[in-house]
Amino acid sequence: MRLNFNTLFTWLCLLLCVSQAQAEPPAFATDDERNTIEVFEFASPAVVYVNRLQVVRDRRSFDLLSIPSGAGTGFIWSEDGYVVTNYHVVEGAQQVQITLPDQSSWPAEVVGLAPDKDLAVLKIDAPKDKLHALPRGDSDQLAVGRKVLAIGNPFGLDATLTTGVVSALGREIEAPNQRKIRNVIQTDAAINPGNSGGPLLNSAGELIGVNTMIYSPSGASAGIGFAIPVNIVKEIVPQLIEYGRLIRPVFGVEFAPAYWAQRAGVDGVPLLHVAPGLPAAKAGLIGARRGAWGRVELGDIIIGLDNTPTRNHDDFLTLLEQHKPGDTLSVQFVRNGKIRRTTVTLAEPQL
Repeated sequence: MRLNFNTLFTWLCLLLCVSQAQAEPPAFATDDERNTIEVFEFASPAVVYVNRLQVVRDRRSFDLLSIPSGAGTGFIWSEDGYVVTNYHVVEGAQQVQITLPDQSSWPAEVVGLAPDKDLAVLKIDAPKDKLHALPRGDSDQLAVGRKVLAIGNPFGLDATLTTGVVSALGREIEAPNQRKIRNVIQTDAAINPGNSGGPLLNSAGELIGVNTMIYSPSGASAGIGFAIPVNIVKEIVPQLIEYGRLIRPVFGVEFAPAYWAQRAGVDGVPLLHVAPGLPAAKAGLIGARRGAWGRVELGDIIIGLDNTPTRNHDDFLTLLEQHKPGDTLSVQFVRNGKIRRTTVTLAEPQL
């Protein structure tokens, strides 16, 4: 059987077109892929490498040397040189060095620390044209299933991107000083050692969280990472820049050990000392004292603020942080086995 020349020519043309199409790489497979690339290109210039340094003396020359003692990630908060990272990334650092995406290195000053929230603010004196700040989103608008992207320096590999979704909201993790950080974002975007302090972004390239830790039996990413919501960060960073620490309204008490409350059979916050002239003293609260025979008598045990239980110190501080100076709180406390109530008007902190 003879093939028609026109038919043969048509088949050859089709084969040539198919081979050319296979040789040409596709532009983008999906709109999601395009979005991922655009967010990375937009946000990665704001992500920095944070190197914690320790000063040691050379045994032979007795010269002082700066050697690396840990590393993590941070990001540019503002174009005047402020950088945000985790507290645990710079904890105990004698010196800190910031490496920008253009590989230039700058000594950093530790401006403020908030171990309660695992946040720290640093400052570098780099030119403004090298500092690209991230826009800030609204973490209250997040929902489970929303796409998120994390950029960091895992294992020292700079500008590494991982993607995932919001796996859960309202999680609770432990800060470096054993305080609880509440309303944390959980994500399955891989967060490995070195990612700490890096930004968690939404599909618009906005900052929605600060990557802080993972849950993993092996120490590597197991698909369960956590990030501090940006709405918490937006409240704390200005305080760290202005005051160097987290500012709370003054209540005016010192806490006793938790087991004091357990001895009394109460879940609450036992008071060791009530400072004279401050809000708690004005409201009539009393701390521990010595009785006639020298025995220590328990003071008041606070069991609630505004009808919300305070089962421990962390509950108390978490509720206190939600108020500002001048606010009046209803305080429920136990004295001599009886539940009582008073009101405390919070005072301005002495800076």
